[in-house]
Amino acid sequence: MAKRDYYELLGISKGASADEIKKAYRTKAKELHPDRNADNPNAEAQFKEINEAYDVLKDADKKAAYDRYGHAAFENGMGGGGHPGGGFRGHGDFASAFSDVFDDLFGDMMGGRGGGRSRASRGNDLRYNLRISLEDAYNGLQKSIRVPTSVSCDGCNGTGAEGGSEPVTCPTCSGMGKVRAQQGFFTVERTCPTCSGMGQTIKNPCKTCHGAGRVEKERSLSVNIPAGVETGTRIRLAGEGEAGMRGGPSGDLYIFIEVQEHEIFEREGMNLFCRVPVSMVDAALGGDVEVPTLDGGRSRVRIPEGSQSGRQMRLRGKGMPALRGAGSGDMFIELAVETPVKLTSRQKELLKEFQELSEENNPNTSKFFSAVKGFWDSMKG
Repeated sequence: MAKRDYYELLGISKGASADEIKKAYRTKAKELHPDRNADNPNAEAQFKEINEAYDVLKDADKKAAYDRYGHAAFENGMGGGGHPGGGFRGHGDFASAFSDVFDDLFGDMMGGRGGGRSRASRGNDLRYNLRISLEDAYNGLQKSIRVPTSVSCDGCNGTGAEGGSEPVTCPTCSGMGKVRAQQGFFTVERTCPTCSGMGQTIKNPCKTCHGAGRVEKERSLSVNIPAGVETGTRIRLAGEGEAGMRGGPSGDLYIFIEVQEHEIFEREGMNLFCRVPVSMVDAALGGDVEVPTLDGGRSRVRIPEGSQSGRQMRLRGKGMPALRGAGSGDMFIELAVETPVKLTSRQKELLKEFQELSEENNPNTSKFFSAVKGFWDSMKG
C-alpha cells in the first residue's frame, strides 16, 4: 500500500515552518498515542506513521530531499544517507525524535517542563478541620487555632545552606532535576536521585534544617469565621500553609468547617426547624407557646384550635444569616401533640367519657376506618 504524504499525515502545508511542524506533530501525537487510544486497534500504526513523518520533516536536509524526491528520497540510499524503510531508522533514532517533544506531550503528568531547574519549590497546602457550634455559625466568630506546620528556617533564611553559601548545580542532572533513560521505543523521565528534583545540591547544609530550608513548628493563627457558614464550608488562608523548600513560596491553609448538631434546632440550608411538644388539650383548644430563637431571644407563637402533629408555623427572618450576603432564612415551628402517660383512674374515666361524647369530632378517624371497611368488603367480593 502506498505511503501517505508526510505533510498530509501531520495536517500541514509544504511551506510550514519548523515551529509549525513541531506543533502539528505534538497535536497529532497527543491525539494518537496508543496509551490514550486503547480501544483503537490502528492507533499504534498511525502513531508510528506520524513519528516517521516528523523524523523526516524536522530535519532540514531530509525535508529538502523529501520535498524534491518524495518517499523515493529514502529508498536505495538516496537523499544523502537515507535509510531503507521510509526513514524510520530504528529504536534509537525514533526515541530521539520522540524525546524532542516529550516535555510538551507529558509535562502535565511529569510535573511540568524543566520543573527541577529552580532550587525553590512551593510548600504543600494544609488542611485544618474546625468544629463549631450552631450558635457560632449563626453569629460568626474570631477563633485562635494552633497548626503544626513547616516554617522557613531562621538559621539559613530558608536557603538550606550554612553560613550564607549558595547551592551548586547538581552534577547528575546538570540542573534539570530529572534524568532520562531509554526503554525500547520510549525515553522515560524520572526525578533525579541525587538532588531529589531540586536541580541543585548543597555542599555545606544548614545544621538547623539539614539543608531543607525549613523546620517543623507549631503556629498560632487567628481565623475569622463569617456568620452563615455550614458543614463543608472551606476557608482559604493564602500563604499560611507549609513553607516552601529552600526559599520557595509557602502553600495555603484550608479551614474545613463542621457545624455540630444542636439539641433544639435542626438546620436545612438557611432555614431552622424547632419541634415543639404541645399537650393534647392545647392542640384541641388552641393556645400560646413560647419558643426560643437562635439569637437568644423568645417568640410567642399562637397554636390554632384543632392543630395536629406535624403542623408548622413560620417565623420569618429567624433562620440562619446568608453567608457573606444580605438577608436571613426562616424558622419553622413544628408541633408535636403529646399523648399523656401515667394517667390516674379519674383521668382515664374522664377520657373515656370524653371519647363517647366526641365520636363526631374526629373526621380523619371516621374517614380512615370507612376506607378500611370498604377495602375489606372489596377483598371479600
